[in-house]
Amino acid sequence: MLRRKLYKVMEMRDGDSTLSLVVNWFIMVLILVNVFGVILETVDSLQARWQAWFLALEVFSVAVFTAEYLTRLWVCVESGRFSDGWHGRLRYALTPMAIIDLLAILPFFLQMFLAIDTRILRVFRLLRVFKLSRHFTMLGVLGVVLKREAKTLLSAIFILLVLAIMAASGIYLVEHQIQPEVFGSIPRAMWWAIVTLTTVGYGDVVPQTDIGRLFGAFITMIGVGMAALPAGIIASGFTGEIERRRERYETLARSLLKDGVLDDKDRKALIKAREDWGIDRGDAQQILRKAVVESELLHESPVVCPHCKKPLAGSVRHHAK
Repeated sequence: MLRRKLYKVMEMRDGDSTLSLVVNWFIMVLILVNVFGVILETVDSLQARWQAWFLALEVFSVAVFTAEYLTRLWVCVESGRFSDGWHGRLRYALTPMAIIDLLAILPFFLQMFLAIDTRILRVFRLLRVFKLSRHFTMLGVLGVVLKREAKTLLSAIFILLVLAIMAASGIYLVEHQIQPEVFGSIPRAMWWAIVTLTTVGYGDVVPQTDIGRLFGAFITMIGVGMAALPAGIIASGFTGEIERRRERYETLARSLLKDGVLDDKDRKALIKAREDWGIDRGDAQQILRKAVVESELLHESPVVCPHCKKPLAGSVRHHAK
């Protein structure tokens, strides 16, 4: 029973449980404090003055994050995905979020056995920021989009790489005699090609000949469209994923309203689905209102709340919170 209770607390599956909210908010705040602490620690004057406080924060944070990791590893068998004992725990330990949790504490323990540059450890400690993806649904959505659009993104990156090689080759042909120090070889010209294609244009390397400038202008115009291609793919995938989640929420709402009643269990299921899938509360209310109207037309009677007995269509805002 203790393991089941801890599972509900850690995974926010205990409704509006105060303990669950406090624990998860505490971990989120501690993650943010850690990130800012690592950033400030790179300032030598601050590091020298507050070294003891930085160390105390690190020890306290590692203790909390280690306890969190071990707790999640223990309670994960309460989930249907990892319910087969130690085999389930091993599968959970190999999930992306579990690996991030492990990387968040690993640098601290490694420095006990290995001589590692503290600057490298600071960078690895910044990986703790990825722990926030467990608490912010939209970060999880972005991860799903990147995974789903991986092949398309790789294709776009490959096209950009080919264009960069062609641009470096072209500028080498027309500028290598005028500026051998920057365009004397294709590898040297790659810097100019990349910053031009991505429309960054630092200005530290510029063509001197008229043909070179004309070629540079042509490459810049191509880059305006090509550099925006990955961003467009991600934006389109993000929109599509949100729309798919709204459709899943609508399907769930319709299935729960098949009997013409929305009881407490159904209401909690809708709230949990909205939070897990990152659906805006206003969108959820609109979807639920539509499902209620469809259910009323199907049953030829209004859907009522089991408690207040009022028609649900007029109080969707209250029941979708």
